[in-house]
Amino acid sequence: MQTTQSRRRFLATLSSVGAASLIGARDSDAQDARLETTTVRLSKNASICIAPQYIADELLRAEGFTDIRYVETDSGAAAARSVARGEFDFTTNFAPPLIIAIDAGEPITIVGGLHAGCYELFGTERVKTIRDLKGKTVAIPELGSAHHIFLSGMAAYVGVDPTRDISFVFHPTAESMQLLAEGKIDALMGFPPVPQELRAKRLAM
Repeated sequence: MQTTQSRRRFLATLSSVGAASLIGARDSDAQDARLETTTVRLSKNASICIAPQYIADELLRAEGFTDIRYVETDSGAAAARSVARGEFDFTTNFAPPLIIAIDAGEPITIVGGLHAGCYELFGTERVKTIRDLKGKTVAIPELGSAHHIFLSGMAAYVGVDPTRDISFVFHPTAESMQLLAEGKIDALMGFPPVPQELRAKRLAM
């Protein structure tokens, strides 16, 4: 009993010290210093996964940013290219497009991670598992897009070679959904609001 109480007191004391150190950090010189710039540019697109950027608006203002600008761009690979060109300062993006851009020598720095798992794979009755994609036609926006990279990784994981076994085709989102409904393609990688629209139109379960 005494050992248990001692551990509890130890943990309580440790927690108190940790909390005090965090509270005390508010008075640090780094946080009190004026920002070198008060302007920041963030990417803006139709993806619902960048919603945290809009919540961050108030946090950025609290840190001293007075001019917060939103720059329209496409998501995925296009956003990676745009941030590399200096069209805006920060973007929320999936790791694969950023890694590919960095590997190609683009000047991009990954600052931190967040969860943005919004993709869903939809198939016709001919596709019941990922292995069924072998020899099938799958719609994606473009090669090198997050849709393409994620699906390629999923396929390779179960022994399907995405470069030889899958026929990728490129169509606008609305066209891809219609082609899937008509059975003219076998599958598509859906990113919000595509999954929601497919279910709302009863084109997928």
